[in-house]
Amino acid sequence: MRFPAPLIPARLVRRYKRFLADVILEDGTEMTVHCANPGAMLGLAAPGSRVWLSRSGNPARKLSHSWELVEAEFGRGPELVGINTSHPNLIAAEAVAAGLVPELAGYGRLTREVKYGRNSRIDLLLNGDGRPPCYVEVKNVHLMREPGLAEFPDCVTARGAKHLEELGDMAEAGSRAVMLFVVQMAADRFDLARDIDPTYAAAFLRARERGVEALAYACRITPEEIVLDRPVAIRG
Repeated sequence: MRFPAPLIPARLVRRYKRFLADVILEDGTEMTVHCANPGAMLGLAAPGSRVWLSRSGNPARKLSHSWELVEAEFGRGPELVGINTSHPNLIAAEAVAAGLVPELAGYGRLTREVKYGRNSRIDLLLNGDGRPPCYVEVKNVHLMREPGLAEFPDCVTARGAKHLEELGDMAEAGSRAVMLFVVQMAADRFDLARDIDPTYAAAFLRARERGVEALAYACRITPEEIVLDRPVAIRG
């Protein structure tokens, strides 16, 4: 996923009300920007952090800029992290269509945001001749509390547990069901943050027992693009 225009560097003043952040541009201009992230953003919202913004071409938007990247320190030197949770579905769709996820290769058709289950939408639906449909739920990952170890979730997510239950229903009905964790940072391991949301962790284990597959892929991130880069080992 390439950004349509160069990102704008700034410094974070504060993040508040979940979806708002105040920043200072390099020329000293202060502004409020949209933060497309409903999570806790643990370790990613320290005042003074270097951040990158995108500018919307929509003149009707109340906030003209969105927070896209942050430079964080995980004990290995400064690293870029993608914080916009609206991007992973596109990142995943592009990677699957390009054949960059071998586990999801061989399907001729990819459709996004398809209704299924109980009033839900699956992020990616893959279909291919002679194969059962493959339901792929995509989750954004940007929590790191131990160098190299990505974790999910960073806050309680009842919605995430519901999605796992519905994926399990699809698997038991004869379809293929996959939970794809898109890690918007460099990582070499993935695990569930059981201390943050034990209910989600239990739902994940139940889903695996019902036939749901799990994949985790780390991204390569620059101010120009975010692309799915390589698989990450899932603990347990």
